[in-house]
Amino acid sequence: MRKIENYVMGQWIEGDGVEFVARNAVTGEVIGEVSSAGLDYAEILEYGRRVGGPALRSMTFRERGQMLKNLALYLTERKEIFYELSYATGATRADSWIDIEGGIGNLFSYASLRRQFPDKPYHVDGQTVNLSKGGTFIGHHIMVPRRGVAVHINAFNFPVWGMLEKIAVNLLAGVPAVVKPSEYTSYLTELVVRHIVESSILPEGSLQLVTGLGRGILDHVHNQDVVTFTGSAATGKKLKALPNIIEESVPFNLEADSLNASVLGMTVQPEDPEFDIFIKEIHREITVKAGQKCTAVRRIIVPEHLVEAVERALAERLRNTRIGNPRAEGVRMGALAAHIQVDRLKKNLEILAREQEVVFDGSKELELVEADPSRGAFVQPIIFRNSNPFKNTSVHEVEPFGPVSTIMPYKTLEEAVALVGLGKGSLVTSIITNDDREATRFTLEAAHLNGRILVLNRRCAKESTGHGSPMPMLTHGGPGRAGGGEEMGGVRGVMHYLQRTAIQGHPDTITEITQIYQPGASRPEAEPHLFRQYFEDLKVGDTVYTHKHTVTEADIVNFANVSGDNFYAHMDATSLEGTLFERRVAHGYFILSKAAGLFVDPKKGPVLLNYGIEECRFTKPVYPGTTIGVKLTVKEKISQEKRSPEDIARGIVKFYVDVYDETGESVAVATILTMVKKRNQN
Repeated sequence: MRKIENYVMGQWIEGDGVEFVARNAVTGEVIGEVSSAGLDYAEILEYGRRVGGPALRSMTFRERGQMLKNLALYLTERKEIFYELSYATGATRADSWIDIEGGIGNLFSYASLRRQFPDKPYHVDGQTVNLSKGGTFIGHHIMVPRRGVAVHINAFNFPVWGMLEKIAVNLLAGVPAVVKPSEYTSYLTELVVRHIVESSILPEGSLQLVTGLGRGILDHVHNQDVVTFTGSAATGKKLKALPNIIEESVPFNLEADSLNASVLGMTVQPEDPEFDIFIKEIHREITVKAGQKCTAVRRIIVPEHLVEAVERALAERLRNTRIGNPRAEGVRMGALAAHIQVDRLKKNLEILAREQEVVFDGSKELELVEADPSRGAFVQPIIFRNSNPFKNTSVHEVEPFGPVSTIMPYKTLEEAVALVGLGKGSLVTSIITNDDREATRFTLEAAHLNGRILVLNRRCAKESTGHGSPMPMLTHGGPGRAGGGEEMGGVRGVMHYLQRTAIQGHPDTITEITQIYQPGASRPEAEPHLFRQYFEDLKVGDTVYTHKHTVTEADIVNFANVSGDNFYAHMDATSLEGTLFERRVAHGYFILSKAAGLFVDPKKGPVLLNYGIEECRFTKPVYPGTTIGVKLTVKEKISQEKRSPEDIARGIVKFYVDVYDETGESVAVATILTMVKKRNQN
């Protein structure tokens, strides 16, 4: 019998004995034996720290992002191989699309974030803090990769997405990972990792895989490591409370299954588009992945006068749903991912049935398509009604992890919020309404209970990603029962794998550490002019000191004529009483334009174009007779990658523009961006 192997310390290894026998969720046939018994977890984690960590930290954010993009492209070319095995998890093609291409999509999304980070192995965070009167002592923050490993303990329902959405974040941050998927579906994770290893795109040691139970793996984590867990709240809390996690102060991100809700707005009528949108959304959340999603709708909260209408419409839609072998034509819902999940679900259904009435039982109304219920892990949809959800509260405490949901009534929007709150914290709640005031009231009252709120109506339904779909650039997690954790979230997610450190010192020192010019640092005069230098030649801090110009009333009038800006403060000296100005004042944008006229070297050179203005402030009024000069300083350099072999090799240079008057005080400061050609075009 085939062994589902572990990839650790640079090789594929079988575990001792058999911890679990993986079976096809549709046919019951054996796929392979799973075990991680006998693995030396202390050595595995140390291998990641010793081998994978240095390799990733030697790369810049840009290089790590490009690595993720290359991996995403590589896996996309092989996705059909993953789809074929994914049928064994009970998933339909649509279910597998979420898992496989959704996971690859996370790699693409995080690859794109490389442009929001510096072309350095570390990140400079926030703004400079002045800590002294004379400006010789300042503070800043840098963020460096943690020198540990990310240990990801994932759930069975998304064997591909669960891994890729997490490693995309830690790899971009420069931290290696050890992935422990659920043993139930680790055979699919193993297949994907085999292809990742064969690609040689990731540095050795940056990704290791433990396919079995992984017992004892957390006994060897230390304070530089990060642990993430996705699964049941009960298991997550036990792991989070392990002595080693507490003793070492190991960051632990818990994302637990929660009792998510979907609310039909009070203002919605049965004939409204929102009513149909609500039914479609609930149906999708019940049938996609056979209801095995941590974000699935478990509580359907409906205005009391619409309960029966919702029951009828939802039952009718479920009756028209083909359930069975996910390979069969037209099947919309497959099996649970593992046979053991059927028994667990049945136990929870027994608890819920004590307080609730079954209003739709798919086992009595639907026949399986090309499937044997005695061999496969099939469960047909079940819909309960709870007529008194404030009294009969098991629905707010027990999660049936499958195609099961409960309809319950509410009288006021405040009651709807209260019902949502009885779940003690959710990953997501949706409200379906076309009344923006109703949506606002609900959102502001329910936000503290949820990690995400979806407001759905006719205006966005066509393009909405849906109730159950967390997105890479938004946070995924929730308070309370949902675990109190946070995954993804774009740049926010990357920060979890970086150590933020405050740095203090002289502006020259902080400039050298951050490679960003800090106000007060030395400004050696550039030779030749900065616009005559290629990207590689420019040095942070080098400065052009310009000639000076005395502003006149004619400058102000001429700029008003050219720009069309005849604001009274510039053009009407009789209207200045009660304002901040003593007399007619020059346009701020004239000052900036004139500054450009002073610092630009007009001849053709390495500067390709002006890329924009990142920040600009006018700090002191400039009146006619004021003499201004400019200090143009290289603030930061950001290398860009070539999009094609024919593309021009270049980088973005941020210039700090300091416009000052005859007293030496700044009247305007700005950061402008230019695109500068590289000397080396290879």
